[in-house]
Amino acid sequence: MKIALTGASGLIGTQLMDALLRDGHELTQFSRPNSAPAASKASGVDAGAAASVVRRASWDPSRKLIDSSALEGIDAVIHLAGVGIADSRWTPQQKDRILTSRTLGTSLLATALAAMDQPPAVLLSGSAIGYYGEHGDEILDESGTPGSDFTARVCIDWEAAAQPAVDAGIRVALLRTGIVQSTEGGALAKQLPFFKLGLGGKVGSGKQYISWISIEDEVRAIQFLLTHELAGAVNLTAPEPVTNAEYTKILGGVLHRPTTILPITGPRLLFGKELADSLLLTSSRVVPAALLEAGFTFSYPELEPALAALLA
Repeated sequence: MKIALTGASGLIGTQLMDALLRDGHELTQFSRPNSAPAASKASGVDAGAAASVVRRASWDPSRKLIDSSALEGIDAVIHLAGVGIADSRWTPQQKDRILTSRTLGTSLLATALAAMDQPPAVLLSGSAIGYYGEHGDEILDESGTPGSDFTARVCIDWEAAAQPAVDAGIRVALLRTGIVQSTEGGALAKQLPFFKLGLGGKVGSGKQYISWISIEDEVRAIQFLLTHELAGAVNLTAPEPVTNAEYTKILGGVLHRPTTILPITGPRLLFGKELADSLLLTSSRVVPAALLEAGFTFSYPELEPALAALLA
């Protein structure tokens, strides 16, 4: 299959690119004109062979520029690009960068695809479980109502930006990704040094839900969606979300380290109150109903085996 990919240098994109190359797909990697393309580290794929099946194409969403010719002959598009939600404090300028990096890129890509005489059959477009916002212990499938905080508003606008592709008859799946568990980046990588020192702990009441997914299942789920006829919102989370207290206990147990109770004041000072509270106190109990109904099987449906495998 010939696949176009944005966001190839991110945590998910890097792992996904490697998996797609191992499976023998041809990739076109969209990146900004002056940025270095993401390099594959795929085991079992010769570097020279990888270079021969990874093309580079240029786009610049902020200037509404895209090399549309690079989309000709493409079978599927996977769109993951966007500024990291927790890269820095949420100043008004940073919040604008987070929003526009998602909406402008998605709109540019969806509009370019819609204008093609023979567009790709499928667009897998990034989103996140931030769409749901605060819902306490309510179980949320893809029909769950959206939240009203900043991350929810970002996700709502992000998903809406893909509408031109939907209107053009392209199958569009919106990837509502949970908290990806990986030692290469994301929340787990940031917490590990503290937990290894015995300084990790639950935050707040510990009752808030964490809807997580292993990096392996995240990549496998995206590959699954390439060939299975799912459209609209798809939750990319493990079937068994856990509370913050449960997560703390399990991670401490896997590392054989004690855990404690952490005051929220430290993260609020470091990241600002809005970002810290959004990351650590918002409760979204999300389940992958669409994936399960379509027959997807998780390698790691439960957290403890997932963390044990990652940290072995």
